[in-house]
Amino acid sequence: MAEKIEVKERSDIKTPVSEMIRKFKKQKNAVIALGFVLFLVFLGVFGPMLAPYGINEYNYSSILKGPSSAHWFGTDEFGRDLFSRILHGTRISLSIGLMAVTAGAICGTLLGLIGGYYGGVIDSVIMRICDTLFAFPGIILAIAIVAILGTGLYNVVIAVAVFSTPTFARLVRGRTLALKNTVFVQAARNLGASDARILFRHILPGAVPDIIVQYTMSIGTSILTASSLSFLGMGAQPPTPEWGLLLSNGRTYMMTTVHTTLFPGLAIFLTVLSFNILGDGLRDALDPKLTD
Repeated sequence: MAEKIEVKERSDIKTPVSEMIRKFKKQKNAVIALGFVLFLVFLGVFGPMLAPYGINEYNYSSILKGPSSAHWFGTDEFGRDLFSRILHGTRISLSIGLMAVTAGAICGTLLGLIGGYYGGVIDSVIMRICDTLFAFPGIILAIAIVAILGTGLYNVVIAVAVFSTPTFARLVRGRTLALKNTVFVQAARNLGASDARILFRHILPGAVPDIIVQYTMSIGTSILTASSLSFLGMGAQPPTPEWGLLLSNGRTYMMTTVHTTLFPGLAIFLTVLSFNILGDGLRDALDPKLTD
């Protein structure tokens, strides 16, 4: 009997992870968004193998054909299957978003930890650089960076990473300032813990929930920015099947063949929307102040 009571008491213990999952499951929109994001990841990995046609498989007898059983999303100005090109573009757009935001998150987190922990001149220099970057709208800053570095997907990743960095830096700096004078950090310092151990073992875990939320929402923004640069001719170059470039190529024919812009536009819209909704759901699930 005592053993059964003990097992029941253990099952009632709520860990931070289980509590986060429980709160997240109650947000139906966020759960649907997560499912769609996982579906996008699946397409990014296996999409090229599932595509019925090659990305540059020309068919001049089927130029600008509407959706049909042979071509689900229709064809473009060269007779290429638009569905196959969008599937291939899923991997490209997700890769750009993940690489750019990951680089920005790593750089911003390190800068925020260093500036918030050491303060003084170091903090002032880091924050003034962030303020300078914040003075420019994200897309304008990205255009300026690409204009300096040149067109291409790798330069787009660099541009998006640069304008993502100050957001993470300010976020982590705020958490560092709030945590560096807490009792457990002072105790670790008095016990002789190094600055690196204090930063990465005691302070960084406290900022992880905020970083996760910002990271998720920044992916959607980075995909939208990368697509905008490609749309303007400063990102991916033909014949790369990147979503923004597909949208740019189709705008010439959008008055007569709507499908050339409709489907790439929907891909961008649904992807960005899903990441934003997922980020909102994670924010609510990770916030200990919010109760049911």
